[in-house]
Amino acid sequence: MFTRITSAFILATLYCLVAVSALPTTATEITYAEQTFANGKARHYTYKTHDGVAIRYFIIKSSDGVIRAAFDACDVCWAENKGYSQKGDVMVCNNCGRRFPSTRINEVHGGCNPAPLNRKVEHGAVIIKVADILQGKRYFDFRR
Repeated sequence: MFTRITSAFILATLYCLVAVSALPTTATEITYAEQTFANGKARHYTYKTHDGVAIRYFIIKSSDGVIRAAFDACDVCWAENKGYSQKGDVMVCNNCGRRFPSTRINEVHGGCNPAPLNRKVEHGAVIIKVADILQGKRYFDFRR
């Protein structure tokens, strides 16, 4: 009897977990601990849209101490879908090789610069609105 009850409880718990995880998210912001970026290493993230588009972006604490965010794409090379990698204090386009100082990320718009992503830092947290992430969908939607 104990085994049947325990098994039934475990199955019911798993069912609830699966059912809850299948619900659409209603979050309007994504929050990261500010300390995550203290070492100056760029961290890459992906936000998956309801229709399956994976929007990539990165967050970095630049050498001047500012936390910056940008899409892992630009207005020029986005179609190659290669993004950026970090080499010391610069972000390098994995397609054309152009180099962008960390202090210019989220400052320069257009061209082959990493496309800026709005963010704010409050009370030890980096906050990015989902609506702002969705603005970058055009760089990652290859279904056309």
